[in-house]
Amino acid sequence: MALYTIADLHLACSVDKPMDIFGGKWQNYMEKIRTHWQAVVQPEDTVVVGGDLSWAINFEQARADFAYLHALPGKKILLKGNHDLWWNTAKKMNEFAQNNGFDDVSFLHNNCFFYQDIAICGTRGWFFEEDFQESHDEKIFRRELMRLETSLRLGKAGAAREIYCFLHYPPLYANFRCGEIIDLMKKYGVTRCIYGHLHSDSLRWAVTGVQEGIEFILVSGDYVDFTPVLLKK
Repeated sequence: MALYTIADLHLACSVDKPMDIFGGKWQNYMEKIRTHWQAVVQPEDTVVVGGDLSWAINFEQARADFAYLHALPGKKILLKGNHDLWWNTAKKMNEFAQNNGFDDVSFLHNNCFFYQDIAICGTRGWFFEEDFQESHDEKIFRRELMRLETSLRLGKAGAAREIYCFLHYPPLYANFRCGEIIDLMKKYGVTRCIYGHLHSDSLRWAVTGVQEGIEFILVSGDYVDFTPVLLKK
């Protein structure tokens, strides 16, 4: 058994959404995902997919992308990315997965999961692109903080030896620091923060390695050559 992660698969089995605008690495990327995933992930493994799974805007469009994911080995835990417009309530997503036979898929949404002695916690997060010009943005951000704390609290209550926090957006980037999210991670003793979202030129400003006592790991698809990253055996 092993725990892996990757973000930003941007599957597009049912929609026309070319990704090569982000550079040559994205040419034939869905074939790369399949080949590289099958090379490292075994059926008994778990893979956390850190947001932006699919370009679909609803369940009907997303079905083919979930079928693609279902055909890959391992159990999958999904969290929301900024492009996951198909995302819905936990009840509706679980019903969608159950009704379509996607029994290897779970959703990280106001909850947490456990892998051995590790708590898998997280939410979408927030990014420096937003500046709270509208009260609506502030409300969304506060809701994300509540979801994150709910997840972290559940992880802590489970008496895990380590807590991994999965976010789609980076809480640290260039000169940006999302203090509220980082403070929550410190409060609950997060040891690793795994994130995605960044592509192409933005990768040069990514923060990785240990910062403020937390190890930051970037796993967006093009950054890791569309290969799931091993976190724990």
